[in-house]
Amino acid sequence: MFKDKDRYLSIVLISPSIIAVLIFIYGFIAWSVRVSLSEWKGLTPDYTFAKLNNYINLFSDPRFQVDIRNTLIFTGVFVVGSIVLGFFMAVMLDQGLKGEGFFRSLFLFPMAISYIVTGVVWRWLMNPAEGDRISGLNLLFSNLNLDFLINKWHTTETWGIAAIALAAIWQMSGYTMALYLAGLRSIPIELREAAQIDGATELQIYRHIMLPLLAPVTLSALIILGHMSLKVFDLIVAVAGKQLPLDVPAIYMWQTTFDGLFYGRGAAIGILLLISVAVLIIPYIRYTLKTETQA
Repeated sequence: MFKDKDRYLSIVLISPSIIAVLIFIYGFIAWSVRVSLSEWKGLTPDYTFAKLNNYINLFSDPRFQVDIRNTLIFTGVFVVGSIVLGFFMAVMLDQGLKGEGFFRSLFLFPMAISYIVTGVVWRWLMNPAEGDRISGLNLLFSNLNLDFLINKWHTTETWGIAAIALAAIWQMSGYTMALYLAGLRSIPIELREAAQIDGATELQIYRHIMLPLLAPVTLSALIILGHMSLKVFDLIVAVAGKQLPLDVPAIYMWQTTFDGLFYGRGAAIGILLLISVAVLIIPYIRYTLKTETQA
């Protein structure tokens, strides 16, 4: 009797959250799918069924092709840069460095800042101006006689999006550092000592022991950083505004929906973003649940 009462009480307590999730998440996703299959243009709703025309037109749209290219470049530079830099920072901290707590907090601090703030700071650091108006990193390179490093940053054609990825790396490399540091600290010290007794160098220990054991951490970092890069919006707008050479799907969706009032096409872009994120997240969740079940 008491067990039944506790079960019913639990259902009553969690039911508001379940209802809210069903309405405000899955309900709105379903509504967005319906809008993406409509001819809705302008402020007046138009749910005339348009089949898959919005999706087909997107993939033949030159702007959306630029968006895909920019997303691939940004994702590659951001994910690889964050993982590599985060791993090396974790290795340094794992050496018993004095003041480890200070450096750990220092590396993690950028993650506490919003992308808007990061974008405002890096807009000044990556100021492409030359001559008397030179500032930021270009001024630093000039004072250090490293003129060959002076460049136009995000205003560079084709690869300007990679410069913005540097700001994202600065913000999220501390997060990957924390992941790797936790992974390194969870590896038994006996494995490293046994390898040292067998004559393995420090580089060989990390290559043949540490890195394979850190594979789950690397996978987690890839998934988390990858899905963040697919949705990037505020960082690019804060650094460079809404420019076509730096366009990404999220910016295209905003301008199409709220500036152009093409709600059908905007919803189609949103659904494509959702699918791209789901392709990363769902297999990872299944893998995590399977691993926990086997453990």
